[in-house]
Amino acid sequence: MSLISTNNLKLVLGGQIVLDGVSIAIERGEIVTIVGPNGSGKSSLLRALIGALKPAGGSITRAEGLRIGYVPQKLQIDATLPLTVQGFLNLPRRQDRAIVTSALNRAGVPDLAKRQMADLSGGQFQRVLLARALLNTPDILILDEATQGLDQPGAAAFYHQIEDVRRDMGCAVVMVSHDLHVVMAASDRVLCLNGHVCCEGTPEIVADAPEYRALFGTGTQGALALYRHEHTHSHDHTHKHEAP
Repeated sequence: MSLISTNNLKLVLGGQIVLDGVSIAIERGEIVTIVGPNGSGKSSLLRALIGALKPAGGSITRAEGLRIGYVPQKLQIDATLPLTVQGFLNLPRRQDRAIVTSALNRAGVPDLAKRQMADLSGGQFQRVLLARALLNTPDILILDEATQGLDQPGAAAFYHQIEDVRRDMGCAVVMVSHDLHVVMAASDRVLCLNGHVCCEGTPEIVADAPEYRALFGTGTQGALALYRHEHTHSHDHTHKHEAP
């Protein structure tokens, strides 16, 4: 059974249909990236998957006992509030110290427990949000543009961390991203949304789809060339660069 699936899902916000006829399934251990233009329903779909948004039609099915970890797009914390990372991870209820330590290690920030939340860099803050999502050892990790506001090296490092988490914990990962080159390198499957599922499949299949090119233009060819180069280069050191 899939970890989570939707059947003909319809979502309505403020009287407007934001998604209609969406049927997807997320399997254990896969990394699925959702792409699409602004207003295409990406974040709304994630909110529905975690149970924060009620469907106006269709259905959502979750595996029994499914544990979900969620990393929001952003989180505002009062900068004047004296709150350490460990204190933040103990909200709303105290966690076993070993669980907190393990989550920070998995998120790649083992030394931040005693730091003030207000003193963290953007990248560190996102890693702490990731650690929070990992506290309950999730079966599926859902990230809503978790690298927004990070520079390219910071975003790449964050996505490498996500790949490590998937490998070590065996969880599925569903993420919304605008970093197309990262999508191509890190995803097993890509879903292209624009009020409905325009196309889906492996990164190469989606990048060649007319619907995807109509939304994102020919610039994605450079992303695909980079994807092909990175993956081929890891198996063949004599591989020559492809023209974008």
